[in-house]
Amino acid sequence: MKSTTLFFDRMVQRYLPDAFLFAVLLTVVVYISGIVFTGSSPLEMVQYWGEGFWDLLAFAMQMALIVVTGYILANAPAIKSLLSHLARQARTPGQAVVLVTVVSTVACLINYGFGLVVGALIARHVIRVVPEADYRLLVAGAYSGFLVWHGGLSGSVPLTIATADHFLEDAIGIVPISETLLSGYNLFIVVALLVTLPLLNRLLLKSIDSGGRIAPLLDDELAAAAEPVTETSVRGAQTPADRLENSVVVSVVIGLLGLVFIVFHFVQNGVDLNINIVNFTFLIFGILLHKTPRRFLNSVADGVKNAGGIIIQFPFYAGIMGMMVASGLSEQLSLWFVSISNDVTFPFFTFLSAGIVNFFIPSGGGQWAVQGPIMVQAGAELGVDTAKTAMAVAWGDAWTNMIQPFWALPLLAIAGLKVRDIMGFCVMALLWSFVVIAVGFFAF
Repeated sequence: MKSTTLFFDRMVQRYLPDAFLFAVLLTVVVYISGIVFTGSSPLEMVQYWGEGFWDLLAFAMQMALIVVTGYILANAPAIKSLLSHLARQARTPGQAVVLVTVVSTVACLINYGFGLVVGALIARHVIRVVPEADYRLLVAGAYSGFLVWHGGLSGSVPLTIATADHFLEDAIGIVPISETLLSGYNLFIVVALLVTLPLLNRLLLKSIDSGGRIAPLLDDELAAAAEPVTETSVRGAQTPADRLENSVVVSVVIGLLGLVFIVFHFVQNGVDLNINIVNFTFLIFGILLHKTPRRFLNSVADGVKNAGGIIIQFPFYAGIMGMMVASGLSEQLSLWFVSISNDVTFPFFTFLSAGIVNFFIPSGGGQWAVQGPIMVQAGAELGVDTAKTAMAVAWGDAWTNMIQPFWALPLLAIAGLKVRDIMGFCVMALLWSFVVIAVGFFAF
């Protein structure tokens, strides 16, 4: 077990480029493939790319807000206090890694941006209570909880296809979450991972070299010094603008309006968890829990930093989709999947292909934009349920995130570690989750 984790650590560190380069490389691959396999001219492929480049702006904004609103909520004082209380429940290194994994997994089921931040924060709190624990494994356990995000309430694929006016509505209509998130196979996978991931990470304690522990940087005074200083605290006297920025009343008023709309939405629409309502709910609770506009805006400023990769990469994904659809390349790929699949094996092959594609498109929403049209068409020709096809893409994307560090970057930044510090543990989560997910798609 130890030699396997070390092998994958070294491979990833040597050969895994920056996430943005994946989008660039995939653009080149699709461009050349369109010329070779569809007969499109080089100029036509450039035209398809440029015309599709801005087709996903609204979708990119939705995905960015999921990350930002999750970060805002996780950094609210009430949530931090809750994490500190939870950390005190651990007494041994084994209990520590189980606790971190469970908390992170549950948080990722609620919102993946929220879960990534909560995972890092709970690991930092737990290492204070159980300093003899291995900090690398705690952070790896926190990241392993990210495996379940696409089967949870912020899963971009199921929420996208449940939202009106999504980009595939003409082909598949609106697919409610009762057919995706609440399906038997999805609930089985989520519950199985929720139960077994903490046990797996507990077993990994046996593979740890005690001399390789990393001491985290947990200097609270240094962290406090890094907190943004408001203009009010520097000048002492409060201007009318200062009083507004530090007014609890302002946050309460807008928060109450938001809560009224949230209640109205669910009363009118039932359990309609689309991207927009999830973002709105987390935004409103973030405003209320931060109490004043100034504290809220300080958290926003920090959270936006984590969304940079999404903002800059999504136009490239849209361009890739434009080339694949307009050139006919997606149609050819669909026919190839039809030729090697039947109605039983297709969801599994879709899951595997999505896991491979995720190496090049490390974003669930971006991957769905590129791969969704291909797999939906192939599944339709085989008579496979569209919802199951969509969730197979979703789980494939979530699966190989364990060895794709794109989404680990916000968590690692908070934890103060590097990718190589946790990847050896995460590859074990990858291998085990493959078994659980495969059983889910074949058994249901």
